[in-house]
Amino acid sequence: MTPVTPAKTLACIVGARPNFVKIAPVLAGLREMAPGVRPVLVHTGQHYDAAMSDRFFEQLGIPEPDVHLEVGSGPHGQQTARVLERYESWLLAADPKPAATLVVGDVNSTVACALASVKLGVPVIHVEAGLRSFDRTMPEEINRVLTDAISDLLLVSEPSGVSNLLAEGRPEGSIKLVGNVMIDALTLQLQAARDLRQPEKLDLQPGGYAVWTLHRPSNVDDPVALTRVIASLQRTALKLPVVFPVHPRTEARLRAAGLEPMLAGDPRVILTEPLGYLEFLGLSSQARLIVTDSGGLQEESTALGIPCLTLRSTTERPITVSEGTSTLVGSNGSLFDRLVEDVLEGRYKKGHCPRLWDGRAGRRVAKEVASFLAGA
Repeated sequence: MTPVTPAKTLACIVGARPNFVKIAPVLAGLREMAPGVRPVLVHTGQHYDAAMSDRFFEQLGIPEPDVHLEVGSGPHGQQTARVLERYESWLLAADPKPAATLVVGDVNSTVACALASVKLGVPVIHVEAGLRSFDRTMPEEINRVLTDAISDLLLVSEPSGVSNLLAEGRPEGSIKLVGNVMIDALTLQLQAARDLRQPEKLDLQPGGYAVWTLHRPSNVDDPVALTRVIASLQRTALKLPVVFPVHPRTEARLRAAGLEPMLAGDPRVILTEPLGYLEFLGLSSQARLIVTDSGGLQEESTALGIPCLTLRSTTERPITVSEGTSTLVGSNGSLFDRLVEDVLEGRYKKGHCPRLWDGRAGRRVAKEVASFLAGA
């Protein structure tokens, strides 16, 4: 009788909302394509409230975490240290010890769990590797660079990631272009999101409004910069209604800058709490215009073919600009206003969805993971 080879345990890390969207297709791909891999879902608790965590798990079909580290919020150094300490403790006690740790994206949980793993001799797999803004003032950029430097398998979403990793001296054989797992989630959930009829619930017509998101420190921490961005928002609202789901960080900064009452009193600005994945996708997928400083929303708008004005001067996702629908506007108010007019007048670039952003990236990730673990 042929002995049964035991499944290899793969610790899959999530911590913040972008991670949840990315891990769902990875877990689905592993179930379908990698029966010899046993995923163990570890939630660090970086985002822990119902709006930022529980609702996403439910809507994306993510199973209950096997492990919850409950680190909570805090300054970058403190939060990263907590994740590292608690994940290291779990690794030391785990039986069996994971064959590898899989991390996604660029949040504090990503770099902390990668560090804990490599120090204990556990290989690291990074999904969404190689993205670079080349702006070292962004905490996420530091997380990306450090994680890639210590990862054993680098799974890349767009060609620029391959070029960046090779330029940094990473071995060519460790780099695999697999496509964008975020687009898998979008493709799978798009109809369910539109079936919620979110625009109608806000008395809006599909295609007749803008969606605005804002949370980067460069835009919200400096009251002068925040005031400038809010002025752009209100100018846009004179031309079409703006839906503004307010991130908790941004809400605190708006309140501190004294801008919240002005926005709340603007009849053309619709303020909401952070939305679940389906609710937000239902709105963003039917918007006339998206304005954001989010990397993920640059990608989603490109896949959806919706104009996106990105409130940053750099992006780690250059394909959304070169091939997609995003334009970097930074703090240039006159450029921003001109591009809003281009959108409304039908002059804005059309863009197209990049290769391998086809809804099957999770399966390609699973194949590469299974192959890697088979040789580990």
